[in-house]
Amino acid sequence: MTITALLVDATTAASVFAGLLLGSRLPARPAPSRAGRTVAPGVLLAVVIALVYLNQLLCSAYLLRVHGGDTSFVTRYLPPGWFEQPVGNPLIRRLADHLPAPGLFAPTVLRVQAFLELPFVLLAYGTVLRRLSPALYRTALGSRPLVWSAALSYTVVFGVVEWDLYNPWTTQDLVIRAASAALTAPLLTALARREPGPDRQPGALGLLLFAASLWAVGQLVMVVYDTALLYNLGHLQTRWPEALLALLVLAATARYRPADTADHGSVAALRAVLRRSLVLFLVPALAIRYGAAFGTPLLAAGGALLVVAVALWHRPVRDALLPLAVAGAAGPVAGYSAVRLVTDTYYESALLRAMAAVLVTVTLACALADRHRRSVGESLR
Repeated sequence: MTITALLVDATTAASVFAGLLLGSRLPARPAPSRAGRTVAPGVLLAVVIALVYLNQLLCSAYLLRVHGGDTSFVTRYLPPGWFEQPVGNPLIRRLADHLPAPGLFAPTVLRVQAFLELPFVLLAYGTVLRRLSPALYRTALGSRPLVWSAALSYTVVFGVVEWDLYNPWTTQDLVIRAASAALTAPLLTALARREPGPDRQPGALGLLLFAASLWAVGQLVMVVYDTALLYNLGHLQTRWPEALLALLVLAATARYRPADTADHGSVAALRAVLRRSLVLFLVPALAIRYGAAFGTPLLAAGGALLVVAVALWHRPVRDALLPLAVAGAAGPVAGYSAVRLVTDTYYESALLRAMAAVLVTVTLACALADRHRRSVGESLR
């Protein structure tokens, strides 16, 4: 086993332990909001994405102007699948022709993205949390221990992967990533604590809309990773419809908010599992993702299953065990079908599609179980 695999495995194990310990200690009731102005994580995510693509434009222009479009000076240190640049694009050529002091734009290669990657992934996670419940977002990302643990875990994982792909910019990137963590964690905590939104209790329809939001945020993250964070701006000409669809889904689900529900059946149990899972996965999420590729896949899978098991060990789940068990049996079938539906370049795309399919299937099964229970109850009166 390589040193990289050992470090990723150690980070995975430590992150799972920290996530379960800190996530389980969060208060059951949402933390109160602190008065003051705040910005939604989705808005900040849009700003970070804009900065990522701005850096990509400048990077492409720099590569064309200084290196004649030849990326071999950096790709020799990287695995296949990086730096597919649109060197023939007229916009890039025009920008390259007018780039002042082009040598000053050398940091657009690897280093700027090293700073932006952590806020990108944490804001994406925060956007998902807020879509389910603003108060859940406030409680989870307003917790200093939880956010700092997540920032540390993600930074260590990014750093280990950087070291595995050692290149002349690695030392600079590690320092930049540490600085990014030191700035991102307190800023995100301060913003989350000012979140004024309520503690939503979505019913079946609300959970279906959340499943759509979850897919849309994940799909947007995948497109940005492929086209920008891997410096494949040339892929954007084929992948922009996916990004546009994700943005349309996010806009549509943001505009329509069904009424909350106070039910205590299967849907409520599923909602409780979903809330706990999102909190418990916050710290180990990235370590588990990279553990499958750079570490031991069995350890990564075991960590994920352990987090799910802890999330399921919850009183509402025990009270609705039978319908949840039936729904849980149908969910993996839908998830497997979604994975087999399309051949993906990145396995995360298949995993994202499977997660959305499982959530939709389980939500529908729980809603049907609750409806049947109410019908039986009314017939017995």
